[in-house]
Amino acid sequence: QLQASGGGLVQPGGSLRLSCAASGSIFSINYMGWYRQAPGKQRELVAAITSGGSTSYADSVKGRFTISRDSAKNTVYLQMDTLKPEDTAVYYCNTVLVPSVGIGPRIYWGLGTLVTVSS
Repeated sequence: QLQASGGGLVQPGGSLRLSCAASGSIFSINYMGWYRQAPGKQRELVAAITSGGSTSYADSVKGRFTISRDSAKNTVYLQMDTLKPEDTAVYYCNTVLVPSVGIGPRIYWGLGTLVTVSS
């Protein structure tokens, strides 16, 4: 249902762009977001965007990361700039969507993509 891509190894100060496409039965998407989980830590919200285009960011990534979406493609992006070693984590895509008329919103998670920031 959710396919994420774009992770990899990057040096400190570098950039990466993550993509996540939702597929299958989709009537509407209420929300799409990115979470991350570093080794030994809890999963945390990185950035989110609503159907109305409102965005929110974790304090640790404000000014460095930008979330955007392509509604026609049911795809959300996370542009990550000025990456730091502490950004190293598995990044997960998350969405709340309505599969079809008459069905309530459902939550889906992608499998995750690894981002490693290291010299």
